[in-house]
Amino acid sequence: DGMNVLFIVVDDLRPVLGCYGDELVKSPNIDQLASRSVVFSNAYAQQALCAPSRVSFLTGRRPDTTRLYDFYSYWRVHAGNYSTMPQYFKENGYVTMSVGKVFHYGVSSNYSDDYPYSWSIPPFHPSTEKYENDKTCRGKGGKLYANLVCPVDVAEMPSGTLPDIQSTEEAIRLLKTMKSSKQKFFLAVGYHKPHIPLRYPKEFLKLYPLENITLAPDPWVPEKLPSVAYNPWTDLRQRDDVAALNVSFPYGPLPDDFQRQIRQSYYAAVSYLDTQVGLLLSALDDVGLSNSTIVVFTADHGWSLGEHGEWAKYSNFDVATRVPLMFYVPGMTNSFAGQGQRVFPYLDPFNCVLGLVPQGRSRKVVELVSLFPTLAELAGLQLPPVCPQTSFHVALCTEGPSIVRYFNASKEKVEKEKDECDDICNCCDEEPVAFSQYPRPADTPQWNSDKPKLKDIRIMGYSMRTTDYRCTVWVQFNPHNFSANFEEVHAGELYMVETDPNQDYNIYNNNS
Repeated sequence: DGMNVLFIVVDDLRPVLGCYGDELVKSPNIDQLASRSVVFSNAYAQQALCAPSRVSFLTGRRPDTTRLYDFYSYWRVHAGNYSTMPQYFKENGYVTMSVGKVFHYGVSSNYSDDYPYSWSIPPFHPSTEKYENDKTCRGKGGKLYANLVCPVDVAEMPSGTLPDIQSTEEAIRLLKTMKSSKQKFFLAVGYHKPHIPLRYPKEFLKLYPLENITLAPDPWVPEKLPSVAYNPWTDLRQRDDVAALNVSFPYGPLPDDFQRQIRQSYYAAVSYLDTQVGLLLSALDDVGLSNSTIVVFTADHGWSLGEHGEWAKYSNFDVATRVPLMFYVPGMTNSFAGQGQRVFPYLDPFNCVLGLVPQGRSRKVVELVSLFPTLAELAGLQLPPVCPQTSFHVALCTEGPSIVRYFNASKEKVEKEKDECDDICNCCDEEPVAFSQYPRPADTPQWNSDKPKLKDIRIMGYSMRTTDYRCTVWVQFNPHNFSANFEEVHAGELYMVETDPNQDYNIYNNNS
């Protein structure tokens, strides 16, 4: 008699949320969810690119095992016939449903979002998704453009709506049908925003007057940043408004006022997203399922907002790899709601003063590859086994451990293990580490540096994040046999997080 699962995954959302200490953002609904959840402050994606990250956490395997670093192959054919998290729930008696962007669409999920393996019914995509990159942004003189910064009048949009609004409506419809069916369900809802273009209902701009928007704390390219580590944000350069600025490739900075507009619109898109999450969670109350449904909230990776002179994702920095991650487990992270009590009343970001804090906060470093075993354990299913060293032939296993064991520790203010370890290596087992990676075609920024196709990958940046530091080595990579040669190091980065939280001062080559 296990719990249902509502799995919410957001596209390109770094933790700019009130519950993560951001003082500017208005995210009352996600903060309210956090106040009833265990929140992980240090959760990291395995690659800062949509398709590889999603295939990684949905299969519980790292990109080197799914062999997906771009958008152009299907793991079941290309790497191994791996079971996915929704497939495992489906095989254990759950009705599994996908709404919006859960798997990345296209060949990387077999043009079907991995249906029928992963899902009980065909996945839903909003009908207006196809207009995402069209000229729908009003510019000077009323002309329409395909801009990066794109506040819109929703009534003027094709079909008078936006994809995330449609996804929320469909998810609520499915919740209502599940209420009457009495079957356990696993419902995954994938929201598009704040992925670019930053297209959202224009009233959300009111929440963020431009004079309140600052530049990134470190909007310059760090002096000792190896050029292989830099991502030249080519996807932004192709938008009409950015192209019009004629910024030099690859390092030319965007004008300050335009940087502020991007940051303002990213925040506005997050508040628009927050209202959609609020409506969805409020519907969970309406159908009476809040006491019997685990809610997970996360993102596929982060997004640079001008830090290091970089925009978008495509890198190994914290801003690109760190994601929000929270688990609401009725009866565990929050007491069961009484008769007629609402767990998730909808909160309007336009008139609400909120300072909700997470129920529990864990500072443990964790990875999205742990989602599969963690959700299995929380739902009372048998834990999928840990993968052997090479697991291409193993259909069901995961490369990340369940992190349920950290849920209770999170209640203590800040864990104090450090003091208990005199001998460093007593703690080697205990000190969790997050691995991320990013491929590059060359040592210097190219037009395909952000999104190299497999055949063009020559270098792989492997990055290790602990509580104290981030260390990255960029090594030779052979795309034909998927092998990395750690003897052939092209560049290295080392940042001490406590003294250099923004990772601006690379001390890899300092002789110390």
